[in-house]
Amino acid sequence: MAAREAFEEAGVVGAVGRRSVGSFPYQKRLKSGGVMVCEVHVFPLKVTRQSKQWPEKEERDVKWLSIKQAAETVQEPLLSEIIRRLGRKPVD
Repeated sequence: MAAREAFEEAGVVGAVGRRSVGSFPYQKRLKSGGVMVCEVHVFPLKVTRQSKQWPEKEERDVKWLSIKQAAETVQEPLLSEIIRRLGRKPVD
C-alpha cells in the first residue's frame, strides 16, 4: 500500500521497508465537511527512480528535500520527528 501511494502521489518507485518507523494521528477532512481521525503509519521507501508520469502529477507539486528541510517543512510535529529520526539511523 505504501509503495502504491508513493507512486500515485509522487511517481516514485522503490523498495518499502518491512516495518513502520512511526505513526501519528491525522485529521482527514471528508467531502461531507466532517472530520475523521486516522492513524498514519510511516514506512521508509528507498527510491530507485521517479516516473515521468503518474496518476496525481497534475494535482501535486513534488520537490526533493534534504532530511533537515523535509522535517522543517511538514506540518505534523510527530512526522517531523520521525523524519529526523530516520536521518540518524539506517533503515532495514
